[in-house]
Amino acid sequence: MRRADLILPLALLAAPPALAQEKRHSVSVPAGRLDAAVFTLGRQTGSSIGLREPGLGGITVRPVKGKHTIDGALAEMLRGSNARARRVAPGTWLIERAPPVRPKPRPAPPPEEPDAPPAEILVTGSKRDIPLKAYPGGVQIVEGEDIPVSEGGQGSDVIANRVASLASTHLGPGRNKLFIRGIADSSFVGPTQATVGQYWGNSRITYSAPDPDLKLYDIGRVEVLEGPQGTLYGAGSLGGVVRVVPRVPDLFASGGQVWGGGSVTEHGAPGWDVGGIVNVPIKEGDVALRALVFSALDGGYIDDRERGLNDVNRVRTTGGRVALRWNLDGWTFDLGGVGQSIEGRDAQYSDGEGDGLTRSSAIAQPFKNDFWLGEFVVRKHWGDLELSSAAAYARQYVSEVFAGASVADINQGFPLPAVGAPLIGYRQINRVSMLTSETRLSRRGPRGTGWLIGVSFLQNRGRVNRNFGAMRAALTGVRNSVDEATLYGEGTIEPVRGVTITAGGRLTNSHLTGNSEDVDRYLAFREDPRARAARTETRFLPSAAIAWRPADGLTLFGRFEQGFRPGGLAVRRDVIQRFQGDRLSTVEAGGRYTESGLSVSANASMTWWTSIQADLIDGFGFPTTANIGDGRVLSLGVAVRWQPLPGLDLDGSLYLNDSKVTDPSQAVFPLAEGPSDFNRLPNVADASGRLGAAYRHALGDAVEFSASSYLRYVGRSTLGIGPVLGRPQGDYVDTGMELRLEHGRRAITLTATNLFDTRGNRFALGSPLLIRDEKQVTPLRPRTVRLGVEIGF
Repeated sequence: MRRADLILPLALLAAPPALAQEKRHSVSVPAGRLDAAVFTLGRQTGSSIGLREPGLGGITVRPVKGKHTIDGALAEMLRGSNARARRVAPGTWLIERAPPVRPKPRPAPPPEEPDAPPAEILVTGSKRDIPLKAYPGGVQIVEGEDIPVSEGGQGSDVIANRVASLASTHLGPGRNKLFIRGIADSSFVGPTQATVGQYWGNSRITYSAPDPDLKLYDIGRVEVLEGPQGTLYGAGSLGGVVRVVPRVPDLFASGGQVWGGGSVTEHGAPGWDVGGIVNVPIKEGDVALRALVFSALDGGYIDDRERGLNDVNRVRTTGGRVALRWNLDGWTFDLGGVGQSIEGRDAQYSDGEGDGLTRSSAIAQPFKNDFWLGEFVVRKHWGDLELSSAAAYARQYVSEVFAGASVADINQGFPLPAVGAPLIGYRQINRVSMLTSETRLSRRGPRGTGWLIGVSFLQNRGRVNRNFGAMRAALTGVRNSVDEATLYGEGTIEPVRGVTITAGGRLTNSHLTGNSEDVDRYLAFREDPRARAARTETRFLPSAAIAWRPADGLTLFGRFEQGFRPGGLAVRRDVIQRFQGDRLSTVEAGGRYTESGLSVSANASMTWWTSIQADLIDGFGFPTTANIGDGRVLSLGVAVRWQPLPGLDLDGSLYLNDSKVTDPSQAVFPLAEGPSDFNRLPNVADASGRLGAAYRHALGDAVEFSASSYLRYVGRSTLGIGPVLGRPQGDYVDTGMELRLEHGRRAITLTATNLFDTRGNRFALGSPLLIRDEKQVTPLRPRTVRLGVEIGF
């Protein structure tokens, strides 16, 4: 339907407002029709550009190439035409007819100066928008425009493929744990709080639950803050923070995008993915709605020899999200919801026999992860002052089945419904609900100065239930509750031009309670009756940093930060036991250099970690949690981005880790075995790195070709601590590429992953109950090719 007042969306995905206005983008837009040209520009810059009069779409505009701000690119594109560009909102431009010229022709806007200063990139995860050039710490930023639809369905793997300091376990989608800078506690998901804080916009999404592996469609940017972030983010951010910022509703431009793709996996079953995005301004400039839906099937590639089944590890993912933005008298209200369901038909591991893609198991080992999030955010600006208040509620349901042990093993202490009854394996269900709220007031000053003060509250409820056998005989479960109240603040001053000093602190009061599930409480607490009692912990986390800019484009920094996690309750065999809170301190030094077309960052850190919480395997093969002792982690990272030619981007990164448990707990590891056997933290690759390249070229008549590729190396690591879990893993190379041909609002993509069909071993675990006796290997997905179509409207 055509309407005179319809705004045609020609750039469907809006960039973060602060960046869209200022950032210089690498663009390559051929001469041609206006509608096709601004659509291409909008996609390349992540901005929203619309036109009120559909008749304008047919006029011819000039080509634009090189690095430009969006204003500069539009001015050059429209030079000599009867149209002009007007910024109508942050990140949004409107193309309209130029007013009549009186009394003489209006001079054309001058082209952008080639030596214009680069735009400011902001670290929004600092909670006060510190410029990247002034940020005193390690941070890696992945722009949403660099995450194509073909990769968005890979979830957290998209981030790990681009950020060498980020690692993950690979038990299966929705069951994994993320680690940053080698701060890794264990390979299993138990009642312990994660070492990485995961955030969706302003809302925390995990506490004592696995990574929900949310699909990264329609994303504005991803920020990985490296090192502990105790002052700003509190408990659980020991290794750092992963913050995903979704695109917000566009208040002016209506439109959307649909996509679909089919994939073929060598040695496996085919797969597919579909999805769509729509943006609707309900009241132009004031109220807008943005929605996303998607569904995907990842074909299996593991065969089961014992059951005679092929491609058993199929995974189906369905989800979506909706966001409503309302501007009212300078206040911004955002209401949003996210939902996703992952269903795996069987486990992802093999036993390494034959071609490395088979195993022998008597039962299926399905898994499921359902995640829901609702959030409400209010913001208000008064010049440099900003008030922000956010509240969110998240729920996660994780169900897992593991192949069981023998009848003889179970009879040593776990009930069987009847001798000889067929086993369906060990099943664990983890239910987690979390309510969070945070209110903060901040002021942004020049060159990274400013301050913030805030209060936050968190309530987390976690419940683990377990059963075993054909009759689902209940085993001892555990329930943990945490209530946290926090006051925090941070400030930065510039005593000398080019030198900034930052100091902050966080005071947290945590109230912990726990109890048993499904068994008599006296039996559950017979070995540790103190574990049942509620207790309160109060922690103060200080932080300090200094940054020096000796030359334009160069920043050197040093930083000190702390992190902690409160304790809790865990099951060891059929008994409930208490584990203590842990704490770490990190010192870091690094530098960042940026000039036109080149960016280099490097940092080194030393971490001391006391009373490390870790999820282990007990004497019967069941996951449990304990304090394993004290340790230290050394890390060194380097990342480079270079644009040697317009349209060509190269990147490379390398991260080295060295971890050690310096003082193992003798309660966990007997003296007879010797502490030297347990001196390496789990899942910490000794080295990881990436090489990447992206190329874009205009072919004329609104046709553009682009190509990208990457090579990623994951070094050696071990599954866990001790002789049973000290299985080697890692030491593999992963590869991928994408070819894209775009014409106006339509595009065809061809994507390939694992180009050399490498097997590797991403994770040496399938079932913890069988780890003592069986070899378990999680291979990479075999070579997979996807053909996709994208259509904008």
